[in-house]
Amino acid sequence: MVLAAFFTCPKYFLTKEDPQRHTFRLFLAALTLSEVKLKVLILLLGYCLWGQGPLEAQVKPSSPRDRTQVNRRMSREVKPRNVILMIGDGMGLAQITAGMYANGNRIALEKFPVVGLVKTASARDLITDSAAGATAYACGQKTYNRAIAVDTNRRPLRTILELLEEEGYSTGLIATSSITDATPAAFYAHQPDRKMQEEIANDMLKVRVEVFAGGGRRYFEARSDGRNLLEAFRIMGYDVYTDWRQALGSRADRLVCLAAEDGLPRVSEGRGPFLPEFTVKSLEILNRNPKGFFLMVEGSQIDWGGHANDDQYIISEMLDFNDAIENVLDFAMKDGQTLVVVTADHETGGFGLTKGNLKGENIGGEFVTKDHTFCMVPVFAYGPGADKFSGIMENTEIYHRIRKLLKL
Repeated sequence: MVLAAFFTCPKYFLTKEDPQRHTFRLFLAALTLSEVKLKVLILLLGYCLWGQGPLEAQVKPSSPRDRTQVNRRMSREVKPRNVILMIGDGMGLAQITAGMYANGNRIALEKFPVVGLVKTASARDLITDSAAGATAYACGQKTYNRAIAVDTNRRPLRTILELLEEEGYSTGLIATSSITDATPAAFYAHQPDRKMQEEIANDMLKVRVEVFAGGGRRYFEARSDGRNLLEAFRIMGYDVYTDWRQALGSRADRLVCLAAEDGLPRVSEGRGPFLPEFTVKSLEILNRNPKGFFLMVEGSQIDWGGHANDDQYIISEMLDFNDAIENVLDFAMKDGQTLVVVTADHETGGFGLTKGNLKGENIGGEFVTKDHTFCMVPVFAYGPGADKFSGIMENTEIYHRIRKLLKL
């Protein structure tokens, strides 16, 4: 009878699906058992109800559904040590879909077990710009368009990066735009207008970011006030590079790489794998801190392709961002303590897909604007706490949910 009851639920014992499945049958079997057999049955019931016995411990998830269940169970139970926030600037569902089909109907975002939607409006406008959008992610508060980490009264807002630096975490910022551009700037600077890029660059001296990389060299060394901020960073103990490939060889704990005078070139025009490879380099440096780290990675030029109404520009930048996501996922899967959140600040272009075939050839579409739209954008999450990012949420919730998970 015991064996018969056991074999009524072998799938449960191996996969832990439906915690109460078949247990009623085992209770019925107990009515006819001797004392010894009843003890055996009680052990079996323990497996069914709590699922922590030897059989489950020895069996790895065998299907995508099983792996998703394990990921979700892990995400509910463990505080993340590290957080990686990846922002595809201007990246809506059409941009993601175009990149996916152009890449043989595969994209790294398919590996994320949790998906949600984000409302992107700023404090005063349905259509946000990148400055207000990034401020919402960095500070948890909506503000006016063009504001860099200040509120609607132009008062500074403490950013998640500043908060974590104070708590002893390491931090990093990577972008394919200037590092003083709106999205990265909102994580470390406080200025009333995004155009104030020399002032934004000066704000970088006020924080202790371990790694920052992108473009924007002219705002640091060819300044109107005659100062050379790159020399100031050298004095502060940073390795400073203007060639990103050379910077990959640095062994320093603090690294600056400004690889262009302003924004970096398009990936289709010779930028190379700067974003995916420097993301790996940043993880190598930041992971030396036993306390943990925060890293923001921006695929900046997906947005620029939307402004240009250039579908091929969008696709090439989307695939470059996809390579960076793959590298981050590889790290997070091995590490087991890293929350990865991928989202966008807004959609750009009103991009609609109308061209292409199942072979991934000639993927493209039409645009309704050269500016941003107020469509909701997706958010994808993986790792400890990922389940907190499902559903529909305001953009400010990204900040608040990360902060709550880190118990700050």
